[in-house]
Amino acid sequence: MLKPALHILRRHIEEITPLSDDDFTRIAEHFTEKKLRKHQFLVQEGDHVAHEYWVVRGCLKSSSIGADGKEHIVQFAQEGWWITDFPAYFRQKPATLTIDCLEDVELLSLSLQSREALCKEFHAMEHFFRRKLTSGFVALQERVLALQRLPAKERYEEFLALYPALLQRVPKRLIASYLGVSRETLSRL
Repeated sequence: MLKPALHILRRHIEEITPLSDDDFTRIAEHFTEKKLRKHQFLVQEGDHVAHEYWVVRGCLKSSSIGADGKEHIVQFAQEGWWITDFPAYFRQKPATLTIDCLEDVELLSLSLQSREALCKEFHAMEHFFRRKLTSGFVALQERVLALQRLPAKERYEEFLALYPALLQRVPKRLIASYLGVSRETLSRL
């Protein structure tokens, strides 16, 4: 009998590609449940990053600390999103990001070895991960261009349009950091 988190994961995968019951049962064996409390670290800078994580419940942030001592938010992740330090995960190098829980979280973790095995065995999973990586790359490029080209007010409006639920879940100082503005500027917006 599959756990509820795995049923949710199956729906997530099947938004992109259908799976038979037998295939999903074999795919599910590669995922491990992980639960963390608010303020716990999932990854800390310098850690070996062995897994990527799919968020079943909760909200996390990935960030780095600049030379100026300021925290720079790279990503938020809520239900249905994937998170890890991707360069560290794929290159098997120490993490350059810290990922911590903004709320209690329930995750499904997948090792790089399992990910590769799934892609090798199941064309559907290779297709799924390719589509997810492509979407993530597109979103990242759009974010970088917005940071470079758009004034703060337009970046904030875009954030509200794309991620309205995060406004209620994430402290304003973290949203300000994500948008590359001060807390005071965000308050004026």
